[in-house]
Amino acid sequence: MLTIYDKTSSGLVRHNETAPIGADTVWFDLLDPTPEEDASVEKALGISVPTRAEMREIEASSRFYQENGASYMTAYVLNNVEQPMPDGTAMTFIVAGHRLVTVRYADPKAFPQYIQRIEKGEATCGSGPAILVGLMETHIERMADLIERIQDEVDELAVGVFDIKGRRTKARRLDVLLKGVGKEGDIVARVQESASSLDRVLHFMEHTGRSGSCDQRTLERIDAAERDVTSLMEHMKFLTNRIQFLLDAALGMITTEQNQIIKLFSVMAVMLMPPTLVASVYGMNFRHMPELDWLNGYWMALGLMVFSAVIPFIYFKRKGWL
Repeated sequence: MLTIYDKTSSGLVRHNETAPIGADTVWFDLLDPTPEEDASVEKALGISVPTRAEMREIEASSRFYQENGASYMTAYVLNNVEQPMPDGTAMTFIVAGHRLVTVRYADPKAFPQYIQRIEKGEATCGSGPAILVGLMETHIERMADLIERIQDEVDELAVGVFDIKGRRTKARRLDVLLKGVGKEGDIVARVQESASSLDRVLHFMEHTGRSGSCDQRTLERIDAAERDVTSLMEHMKFLTNRIQFLLDAALGMITTEQNQIIKLFSVMAVMLMPPTLVASVYGMNFRHMPELDWLNGYWMALGLMVFSAVIPFIYFKRKGWL
């Protein structure tokens, strides 16, 4: 779907499909575009719109470059950040003069939120670079909200890891907490990848913008957005270290529980060795054994086995091995 926006004194207005592209046309938004829509934008602006396969390229030369006077920037942007497990998508931003072209195959809420901010007069949209910076700012704000949610969830996991009571439910709880820590680690990795990608976009945009494509106000907003992304990346490092600490703690507790089980089996084996010895002696098939004719020999053997098991139990208990 192709959506074209023209700038007005009050913000942005959708471009009439029958109207020609004029000086006030500043934004071409390609959402899951068809080849015909790609071709129409290429013809109108004299640029080449990358395909979905080209947007998936990971080398820097394929993500950030200039061609025919236009600047191409591809970023990894988070989508569905309100969901328990956000996903990401590649998104290309093309700055051609004072116009912006966005190529995307997902619909992050940052786009309608940015348009709402324009309608309320809270964001500027006088040119393509200004719109791009506004979109970056909105993505950064949503990313910050996601980081705050992750921090709250990590705090809950920390309480769960270090405040487990009851041996019977401890192993089950640790298994659940381990899965939770792994999930948070995966989300943090995605946020870090997106933040790093947005930071590279802003850095490339600043580099190309100083050549004259961006005004001073836009450059100042780019600098502010870069500082925000840097602060988020530093906070992500802190969360990564904390999640790694919780993962190590959970794995250590699981290992301790396993060691306790092996220790219990080892102690029980030692406790049962004397009764086994007594049972083995009286299980021998010798013809002449004096105790075989005793009236209470059976009960004596049972008592001796119990006694030989109780003595090691008391000893191990006093040593704190049980």
